[in-house]
Amino acid sequence: MTHFGNLLAPPTKLPDDPAVAPLDGGADPAEVAAQYPTSSAAWATLAEAALAGGRTVEGYAYARTGYHRGLDALRRAGWKGQGPIPWSHPANRGVLRAIHALGQAAATIGETDEAARCQHLLADSDPEAVTALSS
Repeated sequence: MTHFGNLLAPPTKLPDDPAVAPLDGGADPAEVAAQYPTSSAAWATLAEAALAGGRTVEGYAYARTGYHRGLDALRRAGWKGQGPIPWSHPANRGVLRAIHALGQAAATIGETDEAARCQHLLADSDPEAVTALSS
């Protein structure tokens, strides 16, 4: 096992997320999340906005929802809890963003163990995601 997860496991690629187009078009993320409640991208967008606005607990709740919705989707796509989740595959970005936001929110409220788990999961999923989300 490397820091990039189990390289023997095939990369997991989620199907297209129907929430991405309305989000990219400027739709209200809360309305998009209500229309597509299984979308990690919608929940990650809400989490990022809440965190940017200093609403940490709200951001934590949104990020946790996106994280769990993302794990459900990853499992349906064949992910076994390890292996690459490539950032280069656009449909994976919602769950990776939710993991990142959850880690940020967890660190802010003093949940250091959870923050570390999120950091490791993100790095093991794809180091490119860490780089992209750190900028």
